[in-house]
Amino acid sequence: MYGDPATIRKILTELGDTWAIVGLSSNERRAAYGVAGVLQRFGKRIVPVHPKAETVHGEKGYASLEEIPFEVDVVDVFVNSDLAGPVADEAVTIGAKAVWFQLGVIDEAAYERTRAAGLDMVMDRCPAIEINSLR
Repeated sequence: MYGDPATIRKILTELGDTWAIVGLSSNERRAAYGVAGVLQRFGKRIVPVHPKAETVHGEKGYASLEEIPFEVDVVDVFVNSDLAGPVADEAVTIGAKAVWFQLGVIDEAAYERTRAAGLDMVMDRCPAIEINSLR
């Protein structure tokens, strides 16, 4: 249910190429850094979202989703599950088309709220793994 193959394919191929990655910093040892690199190789524009607002993979960072001055298609969430729900709510507020909770990030109530708001959502999956399976 939370990783429906049709929804995964839709998010990765149809909803647009601008991905805000919440929790992405310049720390190369973090999973978010590697996933962002994979998404870039597949033609996605990544937008780092982290309190430090660092430039990562050549892309300017922002401290919050609300600070991004252009449309975001997908909000990819690399924060602890207890912090993920408010990020999903912010994704709805900024008009994103989809929310993607990374492996291990689970908030069923946030999933239901996000889907009820009309956004596509995937939870407890990794887009870097899934995008490679689309080949």
